[in-house]
Amino acid sequence: MSEAARLLAAYDDQLRTDAEAAGALAVRVLGPLRLVTFAQGRGFVTYRDLGGADAAAIDELVGQARAHFAADPATTEVEWKTRAHDLAPGLTESLARHGFVAEETESIMIGEAASLAVDVPLPEGVTIRQVSTEADVRAMCAMSARAFDDPPSDGEAIAVDLVGRLSAGDDLELWVAEADGAMVSAGRLEPVPGTEFAGIWGGSTLPAWRRHGIYRALTSARARSALRRGRTLIHSDSTEYSRPILERYGFVRVSTTTPYTWRP
Repeated sequence: MSEAARLLAAYDDQLRTDAEAAGALAVRVLGPLRLVTFAQGRGFVTYRDLGGADAAAIDELVGQARAHFAADPATTEVEWKTRAHDLAPGLTESLARHGFVAEETESIMIGEAASLAVDVPLPEGVTIRQVSTEADVRAMCAMSARAFDDPPSDGEAIAVDLVGRLSAGDDLELWVAEADGAMVSAGRLEPVPGTEFAGIWGGSTLPAWRRHGIYRALTSARARSALRRGRTLIHSDSTEYSRPILERYGFVRVSTTTPYTWRP
């Protein structure tokens, strides 16, 4: 078995179904699917695989999944996260017919946490720290929204979610880099219970501060924390900006993922 195949098998075995439903308010099993409801009306569809279903059966599952979430007036959006390596005939066409819209495709990157836990020099005046107060979380999310050129309301919604998760004792960690006291880069670390993995998510850096090693240093800080917590593998859904950084440290692109989103 190649290294990429080994890591992909670990990803499928450890990071789907239960791992993706952690913190859910409710989970309904529908054939191979788990229809997950999170706080703030967010729905999510997860599965280990589609059980060899053909295109007609998959179309039926998509319709039933959408109907499940549509029946709940609290639903604000639903994400169906497709993976390129899945056997899923007709899935993307069915999702489009049922009103799901494709978001940006990202690379599924996996590698050893130890390979990221290296010393990275920071520009003068830049420091890294972990944050947890509501004020810091809101400032972090506002900065990230600017970095991604998203509306401020998106940052506010993410901040509400993260503050709620921290208040509920969620195991995630939030890290930021600051230049002269102002946040310029940020990212999350999410150890996955019962697995070898921790995820690095939400990596964002303001355009003026990119290509200065700040994201690499922030990633290194999160990898060190993952190792302290006994997680030896790191996974990330990476944009074309962050993927080359991880590849330089030996990470492997095991597949791609494209989220499809439906909003009532």
